[in-house]
Amino acid sequence: MAIECLVLGAGQEVGKSCVVVTINDKKIMFDCGMHMGYSDNRRYPDFSLISKSGDFNNSLTCIVVTHFHLDHIGALPYFTEVCGYNGPIYMTYPTKALAPLMLEDNRKVVDRRGEEEQFSSEQILECMKKVTAVDLKQTVQVDKDLQIRAYYAGHVLGAAMFYARVGDAAIVYTGDYNMTPDRHLGAAQIDRLQLDLVITESTYATTYRDSKYAREREFLKTVHKCVAGGGKVLIPTFALGRAQELCMLLDDYWEQMNLKVPIYFSAGLTLQANMYYKMLINWTSQKVKHTYATRNAFDFKHVCSFDRSLINAPGPCVLFATPGMISGGFSLEVFKQWAPYESNLITLPGYCVAGTIGHKLMSAKTPVRINIDKDTQIDVRCQIHQLSFSPHTDAKGILDLVKFLSPKNVILVHGEKPKIAKLKEKVQSELGIQCFDPANNETVSIPFTTHYEKVGASDALLRSTLSPNLKFLRKCSEQGSDFSDLDARTKPGLQVFDDRMAEGILMVQRNQKTKALHQDELMAMLGVESHEIKFANCCPVDIANSDTRNAFLSQPTVDKSFWLHLLFEKLSSKFPETSIQDCGEHLQIESFYVSVCTKEMCPHRTASLQCMPETVYFCCTWTIADEKLAWEIISVIKNLLLKEE
Repeated sequence: MAIECLVLGAGQEVGKSCVVVTINDKKIMFDCGMHMGYSDNRRYPDFSLISKSGDFNNSLTCIVVTHFHLDHIGALPYFTEVCGYNGPIYMTYPTKALAPLMLEDNRKVVDRRGEEEQFSSEQILECMKKVTAVDLKQTVQVDKDLQIRAYYAGHVLGAAMFYARVGDAAIVYTGDYNMTPDRHLGAAQIDRLQLDLVITESTYATTYRDSKYAREREFLKTVHKCVAGGGKVLIPTFALGRAQELCMLLDDYWEQMNLKVPIYFSAGLTLQANMYYKMLINWTSQKVKHTYATRNAFDFKHVCSFDRSLINAPGPCVLFATPGMISGGFSLEVFKQWAPYESNLITLPGYCVAGTIGHKLMSAKTPVRINIDKDTQIDVRCQIHQLSFSPHTDAKGILDLVKFLSPKNVILVHGEKPKIAKLKEKVQSELGIQCFDPANNETVSIPFTTHYEKVGASDALLRSTLSPNLKFLRKCSEQGSDFSDLDARTKPGLQVFDDRMAEGILMVQRNQKTKALHQDELMAMLGVESHEIKFANCCPVDIANSDTRNAFLSQPTVDKSFWLHLLFEKLSSKFPETSIQDCGEHLQIESFYVSVCTKEMCPHRTASLQCMPETVYFCCTWTIADEKLAWEIISVIKNLLLKEE
């Protein structure tokens, strides 16, 4: 058996993430993105590699989308509405809410550039109707064999890593993630899982970032210096994610420094996005959630909407313009106007895909002449400031995650070829994990088998299995009991069971043989004591109006066994498949013990019920493991003598 991974996008490049994973005949498409740097047939993944006939419904089990960025979801409406896929699609609730905004904004940008429309606004809405939203750590049973589960990824609001399991084979596809928290989002969180494969992004495969605070100080200093000199600052960014992070940073700084220079959003899209951020506050960082009661972090005091008539207005300002990377749209329009002036500043806060204006600016030294298209050139004389405010994790974060999950295999995607090659070498040499870096349209086949391991057992564990584990089950006679004559009642038959079981703890240590230990051994190794929480209830049973009143009155000195036998019969009838042990002074069912209480003032008894006449008290104790069973038994006890025969 093998896990096969067909990389349709983001193989040795950043853009159009799309990986089709086959596990035991189940095919899962992880992400369905577009490439921001291309407008030809390289824009979308080559879906024909999934099915030559175009029968995608029978070829795919489901689609999983990790977040709303276009390089992860941009091709989804095309795949569903044009290519005809109608199967299950899964993403988180915030992704489902915010994805239509991103898709519609990009559709408008493509339309303004005069390019052929790939899908319409109506098709975006139809596509989203096919989506099933999932919550974090919610296990979704896609079919009888395949289950998926989402984990918090940081990165952007609603981003998730996805765990998928079919039979004994399990994988994690990370999508984009961030291992360090920022102002508005927390760090990625995932359980320690037994995995055959991790498919991880590697955008910053060779980058080790310095302190977040140092980067923030540098950014604020650069922006402040520009506006203080009368210049304009263009921050090309996508409407969701970095826009909110940088707005929070600038808004706080403007308040502290009492600056009056206007900060603008380029369009209503980001304002609409902020509304969703306010609604989805539970997906943000702990700090944002804690301050929400007194102040919503997304109510910006110094940020307002921008009007196109202000592009050439005199005076300094800061403008957030979409889309990021200056890949077109309004950010490109403003760039053309502001780039020729030395007093202005363009700040590129994150990664820019090859083929975009942002990438050309990052790769060149100013002043430089940029070819916008075949007919337009711009002399760039403004300052260019590149700062890593990217929501992607760095090389250390990638290695930390892989080390934590310790999968058998790793596939690196969503990164540049030479950088991925270096990270691949580190994963193999430092972590000892087999690693792959496939290019687009290549398939990686990873064999897997169910692994059986010989486990050693400690002497203490073996000794514990030698002792008998006796359980006693008394069967009541089929004849009715005559409680008026105790000596005449039928004694229940006794059955004895020896259920010996080795209950131990499996200890797995790197480079050591797996061993099964007794619980006491492990606790001694850890230097901890055993603590067991028990619950108790002294339950009253009023016999004044029951058929046993006469028996009680005629034999006031009746011993405890009378009441225990009566209870034994009732419990045997109520729980016929359960082992009930009659130990003379008490009955035992699992951890539940019940005995007749003769104390005048029992600490487990309700104060108002102390010393009630013609009442029998049953004192019960149990552990949390048998909580449900305990209350079922107590219910039987309370109704034991109340019903008229």
